Amino acid sequence: MKEIIVDKIMTDTEIESYEGKEIKRPMIKQIITEDTDVYTRDNKLLCRFRKNALNPKKVNDFYDNVIDFAMNVTTNRGTTSGQKKTKKNVRDNPKIMSNILGYIDGFAPKQKFNMKRHAIYPKLNVRECRFNIEHPDKWEHCLPLLKQVDSLYKKYIPSYYKKQRQKADETYYKIKDTAFTTITTNVNFKTRLHKDRGDDDEGFGNLAVIEDGEYEGSETCFPQYGIGVDVRQNDILFMNVHEWHANLPMKPKNKNVRRLSIVCYLRVNVWKITKNIDKHILKEHDNLVRQLGKQIPSNNPHRAS
Repeated sequence: MKEIIVDKIMTDTEIESYEGKEIKRPMIKQIITEDTDVYTRDNKLLCRFRKNALNPKKVNDFYDNVIDFAMNVTTNRGTTSGQKKTKKNVRDNPKIMSNILGYIDGFAPKQKFNMKRHAIYPKLNVRECRFNIEHPDKWEHCLPLLKQVDSLYKKYIPSYYKKQRQKADETYYKIKDTAFTTITTNVNFKTRLHKDRGDDDEGFGNLAVIEDGEYEGSETCFPQYGIGVDVRQNDILFMNVHEWHANLPMKPKNKNVRRLSIVCYLRVNVWKITKNIDKHILKEHDNLVRQLGKQIPSNNPHRAS
């Protein structure tokens, strides 16, 4: 196992000027391809990379059950996708294949429309994600990989894991037997420079990649430190997502290549909103939220008077 210490090659002001922008290969001085721990000069863990740590069958099962849903397109991923802060209509933003599994704070456009139309307003600004609701069997087949990621997180980043798991255990809205509430999937998505602001400040990001076809590039990079990691099939990267990071461009060998990245984390607002609330109350909330994605009858008892 290799250990390296990195210095900042850009000041905080310099790196901030790149927010929402693409990063280029000359900005990255070193690409990691083997088991490595990376620390900053002030002895903070930046990332920890392990090759072939994931079970291939669990990886393939996750891919087979998620890929169709993961290829749905969205236009609402903020500066991560290069969205301009001045844009008033999210439909004008870049179209990307980025989706959420598990639990999330906030509501989908269709749910918001039904809230307004039928005057139904849930008390909690949090919900199950659409994939969980519409594909419960497929979700069950995803859990073995997520649980393995969780066990590796506990093994390799125990101090961060302990704090995050304590929070996850305080809410019914967590992914079963893990320290996670939320999973983000990205397909062929070149993230622009950003920091993850919805994650638990005391936790660490967990990144895995599943490949279907051959490509070059897409390394996960920390440009302020001039370093990147080539995360490939069955690898796991634990990373400080509160540092500036982005992906290098992807160069597919043909048009059918798919690179599915999986990011596992605790969504801090999900935890704050639902911690220590009885699961029966949250199940009742789930039932109400599920109705917001359907046609709601006029005599619904949750309608506001």
